[in-house]
Amino acid sequence: MKTFLLLALALSCSLALADAPGAEFAAPHRIVDIGGRRLNLFCSGTGSPTVVFESPSGGAAWDWWAVQPKVAAKTRACVYDRAGYGFSDASPRAADAEGAVGDLHALLQAAGVSPPYVLVGNSFGGAVAQLFAWTHPDEVAGLVLVEPMHEDENVRADAITHGKLSEAEGRTFEFGNGCAAQAAKGWDAKSEAYGDCVGGADPSLPAAVGEIDLERRLAPAWWRVRQAERIALAADRDQLRAARRPFGDLPVIVLARGVSPYLFPGKPLSDTGKAIEAANRALLADVAHSSANGEVRVVAGAGHVIQETHPQAVVAAVDDVLAKIKR
Repeated sequence: MKTFLLLALALSCSLALADAPGAEFAAPHRIVDIGGRRLNLFCSGTGSPTVVFESPSGGAAWDWWAVQPKVAAKTRACVYDRAGYGFSDASPRAADAEGAVGDLHALLQAAGVSPPYVLVGNSFGGAVAQLFAWTHPDEVAGLVLVEPMHEDENVRADAITHGKLSEAEGRTFEFGNGCAAQAAKGWDAKSEAYGDCVGGADPSLPAAVGEIDLERRLAPAWWRVRQAERIALAADRDQLRAARRPFGDLPVIVLARGVSPYLFPGKPLSDTGKAIEAANRALLADVAHSSANGEVRVVAGAGHVIQETHPQAVVAAVDDVLAKIKR
């Protein structure tokens, strides 16, 4: 009887985990060979166009756990792990935007996921989405760009701060090198390095996903890819600058943060912070208005990772782009 009860309890826990929102992102789904390397792809839902999500730097498919299922209730929706993240193999190529575009296109073709696509990307993922749209214009039906990277974001901020933003970016890279070195040695969960570099499981993720995500961020391989993406930042900006052109009448919605990262709790935003925010907002407006069918939406209360804190704002933007396409 005791054994039976233990088995019943284990089964009950497994079923509860399976039913937990987002738990499906804690395991690989379709492992697709793109020519000697494999990428993890997770598609659900039916309909056209297919919505494809691109994660920010350092992120995996599970970054969209609160968005993708809601979109999949209305049309085909696909998330994937970029090379070296989640359940995907690492790549020997530079971890830049052009490489990500090439991998994503190869993945969709190999998996038989046919265009047209609506691309949804956050931050670096927004750079990949834009570059994909310019590289394969006949395959893209719309864009939702969530705080997307722009090639001039540092140029304008450095002009305001006398180069301090690029200096901070350099310090972030050096800090990442230290974390990568510590990952190679092994972690002490009680150490300052662990708290600063890893910080434990991400509370914004479902518990089962958070465990996998933490496991990945503890591994030296994760830090190698993360630092490789940071090394590629200059190349990413050059690639965007070289490719940038109008989007024609492509439906484009750009989501912008409502809360500045330069705001200190309990204090008003400084004049420098206000100037940086105004410059950032102007760049996002330029991206949106490079389409005759584009708009910017400021998401009140949201920071840079809008899909994490305000997923419904992303879902609503996708819905509206789909509606424009189907008119």
